[in-house]
Amino acid sequence: MDLAAFAKLAPTTYADVLTRDRVMDPAIHPLWQPMPRVAGPAYPVACPAGDNLMLHIAIHRAPAGSMIVCAAGDSNWAMAGGNVCAYAQQRGIAGFVVDGLIRDVGETRANKFPVFARGVIPIPGVRKIAGLIDVPVVCGGVAVAPGDVVIADEEGIVVLPRAQAEGILAKAQARADKDAKTSLEEWVKVHKERIDEAVRTLGIP
Repeated sequence: MDLAAFAKLAPTTYADVLTRDRVMDPAIHPLWQPMPRVAGPAYPVACPAGDNLMLHIAIHRAPAGSMIVCAAGDSNWAMAGGNVCAYAQQRGIAGFVVDGLIRDVGETRANKFPVFARGVIPIPGVRKIAGLIDVPVVCGGVAVAPGDVVIADEEGIVVLPRAQAEGILAKAQARADKDAKTSLEEWVKVHKERIDEAVRTLGIP
């Protein structure tokens, strides 16, 4: 699988050929800007409330190039901080997607490590309770299985099921090629025809 090919297209383009359930909650967003687009196979974990042990295990186990996807048990504690992000980056992890919070965002920004989360809090979680690792989880409302392709940037986060990823990429690329060949004038003409038809159909004065 050529992950670089997946990173060439924005989540916006994939969203044109995906169902809503493959696009994460927009509250999970880049924690610094400008955030580069990242793509990689998912390495999912799920943590109990207040505990971040499984994410910390993941930074040692996830293969280089992985997107660590973390379903946090709550949004009251940080799932990761500066050293965790720095070591993950050192190991070649592509980025974090956290359905929860992190801390030390200034360090993460300075290192330019891609992190998508709901926000920032200075309180660290503990590491005492076993959760789930490298198995399917739900993050941001999306079912994420190991090896699913995650593409994330400032426009949002999409998850392509591993078995369908190549086919979705082909459809998204075809859509992107079609859009690239359509001039603004052509787009406006078709757009106005559709809007006019909607106005007539709905009886809008």
